Amino acid sequence: MEQERYLFVETHGCQMNDSDSGKITSLLSSYNYRTTTDIGKADIVILNTCSVRDKAEHKVYSYLGTLKPYKERNPNLIIGVGGCVAQQEGERLLKRVPYLDIVFGTHNIHKLPELVSQVRRNKERVSETSFYENNLDIFPDPALNSSSNSLKGLVNVMLGCDNFCSYCIVPYVRGREISRQSSDIIKEIAGLVSRGVKELTLIGQNVNSYGRGLHEGIDFPTLLRKVNGIDGLKRIRFMTSHPKDISDPLISSFGELDKLCEHLHLPVQSGSDSVLKRMNRSYSRDGYLSRGQALKNLSPGMALTSDIIVGFPGETDTDFDDTMELVETVRYDAIFSYKYSPRGETKAAVMPDQVDEHLKNKRLLILQERQREISLERNMEYEGRVVEVLVEGGSDKNHERLSGKTRSFKTVKFDGDQGLIGELVQVRIEKGYVNSLVGKIV
Repeated sequence: MEQERYLFVETHGCQMNDSDSGKITSLLSSYNYRTTTDIGKADIVILNTCSVRDKAEHKVYSYLGTLKPYKERNPNLIIGVGGCVAQQEGERLLKRVPYLDIVFGTHNIHKLPELVSQVRRNKERVSETSFYENNLDIFPDPALNSSSNSLKGLVNVMLGCDNFCSYCIVPYVRGREISRQSSDIIKEIAGLVSRGVKELTLIGQNVNSYGRGLHEGIDFPTLLRKVNGIDGLKRIRFMTSHPKDISDPLISSFGELDKLCEHLHLPVQSGSDSVLKRMNRSYSRDGYLSRGQALKNLSPGMALTSDIIVGFPGETDTDFDDTMELVETVRYDAIFSYKYSPRGETKAAVMPDQVDEHLKNKRLLILQERQREISLERNMEYEGRVVEVLVEGGSDKNHERLSGKTRSFKTVKFDGDQGLIGELVQVRIEKGYVNSLVGKIV
């Protein structure tokens, strides 16, 4: 029997990267690699990277610097870089980091075992960053998915993006949209549920456009109905949705599908029509607000979260005020907010009127402070309510307490027996805080 070896995976970035790391683990486990949390014990170290923002890319080179001593102590250690930075930089990474062995792009995870074997056998360094348009082999065998703990799972429904927002590098590093066969998606989810998964998140760069290019004649609301019919699955979530094509049937799904949770992440990016136009977002402020209101009318318990960029090229004080007014109108449960950072290959990087860094910082602070207040107010509205919670484990700070998520994606902490982990319980909320709720089991 081949000697057992150890794999260490470090993941940076979004849920798509989390899912990809699960595929990496699954693929290499079939070649007798066990995962380890001890990097000093590893035979392979894989860094799965993000390049959406400039700071995230810098983290890659910083992290690779920390790996040099491990390579010096163990020359047989294989170090690989995957994900968006790998796709973007390719062989340049190998030239910049002489102790790096493998660079593999976003469409090449399925080739990783072959690349590892090539390095071991031939003692050579390799780079593979080809795109495979319309080649569904880039999706793993549904039986291999291990991108979940015992309760929650992530499943890719599509890859790539066709939107080409002027600030975003994703279409260049993830490729064009490719939807996955619905039968493979259902098979994978059924396998996860058989292993104890109760909550499932369907992921893609823009899940709303799922089905385009497939011969099945299926769209995303139809896929949701298929997933909703899987026995044993308790909850369904999905992300990310592009506001330009969130359809009426998709909105209606929140009122029709009992397993679809009352939470939607709907990135607005800006509340200014002029900024949205320069961003190439293909929707207006009023169009976005009407979609959000339709969701809340259909499901009063709906929680909305969003992404917002401040300091986009040409953003004026009036544009920023428009964003703040939109935040006041929607009253998001939470937002992910960022300063604009130029990314190579994107149109926004060469736009005139780049915003001063000091002004970006000022605007970001104003936005984050106000959202913090709104998040607290939204969470205090839960006080006195009884909510369903999927118990996920012990509270991070107090292992005598339990922690879990509501259907609206709120973190709830409460006292309870560890035997409740994995169960759906009813909890009365006693106190709302900025980032969590505290309550008691009913």
